[in-house]
Amino acid sequence: MALDPNAPVTNRSVLTVAVPIMLSNVSEPLIGVVNTAVIGQLHEPYYIGAIAVGALIFSFIFWGFGFLRLSTGGLSALAIGAGNTGELAAVLLRALGIALLAGILLIALSPLIRDAAFSLIGGSPEIRMHGEAYFNRRIWSAPAAFANYCIMGWFIGQSRARLAFVVQLFLNLTNMALSALFVLVLGMTSDGVGLAALIAEWAAVILALGLASRELRAMGAHVSWPRVLNPVALRRTLLMNRDVMIRTLCLVFAFSWFTARGAKSGDVIVAANAVLINLFEVSAYLIDGFAYASEALVGQSVGARNRARFRAAIWLTSLWAMVVGLLCSLAIWSFGPLLIDMMTVSTEVRAAARLYLPWVSVSPLLGVICFQFDGIFTGAMATRDMRNMMIVSLAIFMLAWWFLEAPFGNHGLWAALNIFFVARAVSFASRMPGLERRAFA
Repeated sequence: MALDPNAPVTNRSVLTVAVPIMLSNVSEPLIGVVNTAVIGQLHEPYYIGAIAVGALIFSFIFWGFGFLRLSTGGLSALAIGAGNTGELAAVLLRALGIALLAGILLIALSPLIRDAAFSLIGGSPEIRMHGEAYFNRRIWSAPAAFANYCIMGWFIGQSRARLAFVVQLFLNLTNMALSALFVLVLGMTSDGVGLAALIAEWAAVILALGLASRELRAMGAHVSWPRVLNPVALRRTLLMNRDVMIRTLCLVFAFSWFTARGAKSGDVIVAANAVLINLFEVSAYLIDGFAYASEALVGQSVGARNRARFRAAIWLTSLWAMVVGLLCSLAIWSFGPLLIDMMTVSTEVRAAARLYLPWVSVSPLLGVICFQFDGIFTGAMATRDMRNMMIVSLAIFMLAWWFLEAPFGNHGLWAALNIFFVARAVSFASRMPGLERRAFA
């Protein structure tokens, strides 16, 4: 195989994984930016609110299944580190089977999920009406979205970031182009944005499956169904997925709670928070390129039983992530007002977003360390620690919200979110010594 899991970790090997992922990742939140900008050309603020609430629900649902990408990435990194191509193929097939079943189940339960979610979040009748139109179309993309998570993780775990880049970029550019076409040209509203997401996901999974099949043939890997269905391997996969799913649900719940509390403050606040969260997500996805790199390089090092490479991977990926986090914070502070004006024509939303801009300016820098720990713990498959520390961090976030929102309003809500990032970093750092001992015991 082309990859040597014992090769030294260098700046070049880090950037080879991180840069393509950064480029593809930054296009992911740009979907939100473009969708907000497109729908923001309609002057009523409830259109932006509807997309924000609808996207929030899918963040909770879809990223609740983000464990498929994380676990598949970690397992594929371990398999390639050990030089086991048969297991590498089995990892992908097990993940795709889980993804297909989960997507079908989600579609079947979608009427109940939709009604419960919109009732819980609240918002004006206009936000609910247009948000449900978005939901009713996008929900049919669930099997494709989950399959894409699996294939993307599989590529990244092998350090084949360029293939992940091709798929993600194709998905996001298709989504953005179709959103602009349906809304600005064909006169649709939130239903057009949902339809764009649906078409883009299914087109991308066809491309991804083709690329994965090509890679398996090039490796000479043979599919062994007894290996795929091995009870011990299946149990391990399911247990890891369970832990990472709980961790992911806690993360998405925190952001969902943030958006829901903003919705309670009215259409202008929820729209302003949606604009600012888009700015944060662009920076977070850029920084996350190095978390993906640490996941791949750490997992390969653990699979190859190479402690020195493990430590080098953590040091170099974290150093690069800190630099990028600082640059993102400076960029948001400097260019935030201009970006806000580009995303909405509402004077009320522009004024509110400017008021809370300092909070989102510091978020990338505060979030760097916890993003890195996500990659490190996933690569080492320390999923129980990931689950437990995220539960602790979520409890701290809710406590901060309880004390800060009442006296400080939306300022308190943003402060609680930043406290959440710090809590994640501190709690994960406390588990690092034990992680290394177990990985190389």
